[in-house]
Amino acid sequence: MSKTIIVSNRLPVKVTEEDGQYKVATSEGGLATGLGSVYQSGDNVWLGWPGVEVAGDDKQNEVTQKLAEVSLRPVFLTADEISGYYEGFSNEILWPIFHYYASTYANYKLADWECYQHVNRKFADAVIAIAEPGDTIWIHDYQLLLLPGLVRATRPDISIGFFLHIPFPSFEMFRLIPWRSELIEGILGADLIGFHTFDDASHFISAATRLLPVNSSSNIITVDDRPVVVESFPMGIDDEKYGALTRDPEVVSEINYLRETFKDKRVFLSIDRLDYSKGILQRLQAFELLLDTHPEYIGRIVLHMIVVPSRDTVPQYMELKQNVDRKVGDINARYRTLDWSPVHYFYRPFPINTLSALYHVADICLVTPMRDGMNLVSKEYIASRTQETGVLVLSEMAGASKELIDAVIVNPSNIASMAEAMQTALTMSLNEQKRRMRLMRQVVSKFNIKHWVKLFMERMREVKQMQQSMRSRHITDVTEQAIKKIYNKTSKRIIFLDYDGTLVGFKDDINSAMPDQELYELLEELSDDPANNIVLVSGRSHVNLEEWFGHTNLNLVAEHGAWQKRNGQWENIPGLNDQWKQDIYPVLETYVDRTPGAFIEEKNYSLVWHYRKTEKGLGELRTNELMNNLRYLINDRGLQLLPGNKVVEIKNIEINKGKATSALLHNKEYDFIMALGDDHTDEDIFKALPDNSLTVKVGSNISAARFYLRNYHEVRHLLKSLSTPVVQDGV
Repeated sequence: MSKTIIVSNRLPVKVTEEDGQYKVATSEGGLATGLGSVYQSGDNVWLGWPGVEVAGDDKQNEVTQKLAEVSLRPVFLTADEISGYYEGFSNEILWPIFHYYASTYANYKLADWECYQHVNRKFADAVIAIAEPGDTIWIHDYQLLLLPGLVRATRPDISIGFFLHIPFPSFEMFRLIPWRSELIEGILGADLIGFHTFDDASHFISAATRLLPVNSSSNIITVDDRPVVVESFPMGIDDEKYGALTRDPEVVSEINYLRETFKDKRVFLSIDRLDYSKGILQRLQAFELLLDTHPEYIGRIVLHMIVVPSRDTVPQYMELKQNVDRKVGDINARYRTLDWSPVHYFYRPFPINTLSALYHVADICLVTPMRDGMNLVSKEYIASRTQETGVLVLSEMAGASKELIDAVIVNPSNIASMAEAMQTALTMSLNEQKRRMRLMRQVVSKFNIKHWVKLFMERMREVKQMQQSMRSRHITDVTEQAIKKIYNKTSKRIIFLDYDGTLVGFKDDINSAMPDQELYELLEELSDDPANNIVLVSGRSHVNLEEWFGHTNLNLVAEHGAWQKRNGQWENIPGLNDQWKQDIYPVLETYVDRTPGAFIEEKNYSLVWHYRKTEKGLGELRTNELMNNLRYLINDRGLQLLPGNKVVEIKNIEINKGKATSALLHNKEYDFIMALGDDHTDEDIFKALPDNSLTVKVGSNISAARFYLRNYHEVRHLLKSLSTPVVQDGV
């Protein structure tokens, strides 16, 4: 029976050693809660580092046995591995760059990269040791970016999902990493890649298509012939748990104590891990500005600030803590009265019962990170507001802001704006608070942690089914032999062949894609067979095709059907005109002037805008602008805009590869019809041919064609196999 293997850097438990004995305590983290229903059922398992260094086989066996009782499997790491892989590469390169702090905190060390590779391989070995055909592997977060690719290389039959719990940066930031391509290749080993927000998913697709020779269509990246789906899955929390906690007697007692402590004061609450990405100093500056500009709040408001210790032995974090300590001291020294302190600052973690009580009591929750993946504190606050009052002040840089649109949204870099938001929260009417809070509670309740897990796992199954259906259409050796059998049994055949991208590779210089000797020999073998009618249907000009193939027996169709060679003479479609060019050409020239690398190709009855030499992104942007402008110009002119591979062609609407091929089939009885093409224009051929035709898309599996091949090498291989005579046994 297939199983699910969850993989993360840390296991969802706390392992401690007391008197030589190891104890295992369950973690209360959001991820542990959400995935509990997965890894604790059936043969499923969660694999990760237990959180402590365990030396010696005997001790490792003891910990392994204890963890096995709760469906966990450890990956043991040494202190050096943790230092290089986690503290080094993960937290001194990936974390600052993914949070847009590259210039301040990123530290590129080759030794850390090598350690990161080593530990990811260690995790891969542990996964492969227990993975079986049909299993599903769900890998989590930035510490294991290489793991999907490492597992895919060994077990290509397994379903692999990956989810990143921190933001994915823009390409300009991500490209700073020296080993950027290797990281993208690793992530693309997954079948489904998940992020918290649409922006993160878009940034990843941009980085992947810029760094690697992969294509994307919408949210699907094609790696070889395997579609990889990239989507956003906003993570939720266990809202029922936080709602129920407010009714727990111990929590109710703390709630009453807090209310008595704060009495008539309005309470601001902030809870963060010590990190430069959390915007703690900026929040304190905004609170100080609020007191400075609104002295009427002195003695009437309190900022209850919890900072959970994190890596405070690292110099940058130590400095951050010192700055926070100093700023809190400055504010309290400046505004404190005999019976009131504006900031209640706690540098330690608190149990969940205390946090629940604080959430329930706090009038305003400040969640203002400079950059964050999701930030679940905002959702925990909302889930705890069972009285449906309170105000959430939320940074637009947190993923949660895309869902919780009824919060007071702020830019955390704008100190004055944050102070104004705090003022807005303090003066918001009770009815307005309830209106906003009810809407946000509905969102948090619907998109909870169970929904998140269910959605991701269902999408994993859909992606795998999509891959299976596409894989069945790829022309494998078995399919090739079946096609050859049909081919050999027929006596009147017609084969339509596109040229660029189908018979030769795609070139930046359109004039360098000349046919080579191998192609000439292959086409000659096919066309020498009297049963074959080989038709080259290309967007190339008839001058080009005549120069390259005029001496062959091929039937030639140029400019998508505008020209056809009959009885040794080129003929064009009657009634075509090119007077429209004088109006369109200047528009194309304008965009060429604005787009380095773009150029215009003029044919008899069409104009072509090429952007194959243009910087990626700029070419697409200019092309979209160009097409929007041209749509108005071509109305009522009988013209058509035809987007292709790095080109846009403007031509007479009567010119169509599908019409050209249909004309060649008219009143002819062929018992074998095949067409191969790589471009959008070839879709017209596929749609025009009879249902029993063999249609093949090259370089993509998204097509009206029945089959696909990866590249022109596979096309040549297929055509070569058809032209090779069948050898009879004993002959």
